[in-house]
Order: sequence, then structure tokens, then C-alpha cells
Amino acid sequence: MPMSPRLLRPIASNLDKDAATYLNAVAVADGQQLEPAVKKAINDFVKGCKQDGIWDAIKASCILAGARTLAGALVPLKGAAPTNNGPFVAGDYNRETGLVGNGTTKYLDSNRNTNLDGQDDCHLAVYASTANTGLRWYAGAGFTNAGTLHILADTPALIVRCRNSTDDIQSSVAVAGLLGTSRNNSSDFIMRGNQTNFTKTRASQAAFNGNVFVYLTNGSASFFSNARLAFYSTGGALNLALLDARVSALYTAIGAAI
Repeated sequence: MPMSPRLLRPIASNLDKDAATYLNAVAVADGQQLEPAVKKAINDFVKGCKQDGIWDAIKASCILAGARTLAGALVPLKGAAPTNNGPFVAGDYNRETGLVGNGTTKYLDSNRNTNLDGQDDCHLAVYASTANTGLRWYAGAGFTNAGTLHILADTPALIVRCRNSTDDIQSSVAVAGLLGTSRNNSSDFIMRGNQTNFTKTRASQAAFNGNVFVYLTNGSASFFSNARLAFYSTGGALNLALLDARVSALYTAIGAAI
């Protein structure tokens, strides 16, 4: 017999309203409430992103850790629910460390078209608890196309496009933790890895017309990710250092709470 929605609803009066909405949806998907410490970690993350001024820029996102079930992990923090292709199964999911790719068939379609964000107003980020091995995607929209937005790794190099058709490569970067890119102007963009920002001079192009994929890029049928991811987000331009700090704290707090 299904549990009463009343019993699933978050009851703590100090929850941020957006965090409460998300936690309630996860509880419904999981069939029970999350532990108080996990709720607090997620609530602190949402409130912290708002305090930092980066919450509104996040348009599509999942916390791929913390939930009790895979169904709960695929509840969107913001935006549409992703489509599970492959598909991922319960055995791929770990509450503490996230969802692992198989390197051959499995990926998520975020169901957000990257062209909903401006040519000079975009970001893409993932948090890898375990890095890709070899040349593999993390996420993206576009492959060899103009206006591509993607994150790729060839251990130990980070390879990024941010609204352009040329790869920018940062060598000798640990390809785990928060990896991301963000653009807020037409002449250059930021890529981030190893808790460090790198500025790349590259003129922007009109955004590729297609949804952002995670564990793959939209337009490629190879180099699927075999990383374990605990978070992804895409949307408008934001401060990657602030996002890194918030997601890293969230990941640590979830691990300590479970």
C-alpha cells in the first residue's frame, strides 16, 4: 500500500522552499523520507547557491547521490527530469558516490536544449567522484558542430568547448571532482578542473541546437563515460569556483550522513 503523501512531505520548518519541493519529490520516488542529515546537506546546498547568486543560472540539474534509490536520484533538482538511456539500473547507483557509466551504452538526456541559454550566457558542469579512464565524454551538446558545449577527458587532460567548434585542452589536470565551463562574453570563457579556473580565448558561436547529454555528448555515438558522477548542471553563466565549493561540500556532507 503506498505511503501517505502527508507522511512523505518534509516537515522541517527551516527548509528552503525549493529544497523542500525537491526533497518531497525524492521521498515520493524513494517511498520514504531521506535521513535528516542528508536533508540538511541538500538544504544547505540550495540555500548556499542562492546566497552565492548562482542558483538562478542553474536551469537543469540532478544530484546523482543522496537519494535512497535510482528513481530518487533522477528526480531533477531543477528543470526537466532526465531520460535514462541504456538504461542505468539500480546496481549502477551508490548513494554516497553517485551513478556510474558503463563506457558503452548508458547516458542521460537532460531534456534541456542548450540553445535555451544565450550564446554568451551558458555553463555546463559535472562532479566526478571517480574519473573517466581514457578518452571519454562527461557531458555535452554537440560534437564537431559550431556552437558546441561539451566536457571531455583524456586522462590527465581536460578538453572543453564552450559555444565554439575548437577544443581547448588543459593538460595535467585531475579529471575528477568538479569539472566545468562557463561563458559570459563573446571573446573568452572559463574552464575549471583541479579546483582551478583556466581562461581560454575563443570567440563564441551561436548555440548548437540540441539537448545536453550526460555521460555522452549529443552528436557522438562513442566515447561513452565510465565515470561515476554525483551531480550535473547546465544553464546560464555562473561562477564555477562558487559552484565547485558548494557541490564539493554537498558531496562530503552526503557521504558523512549515510
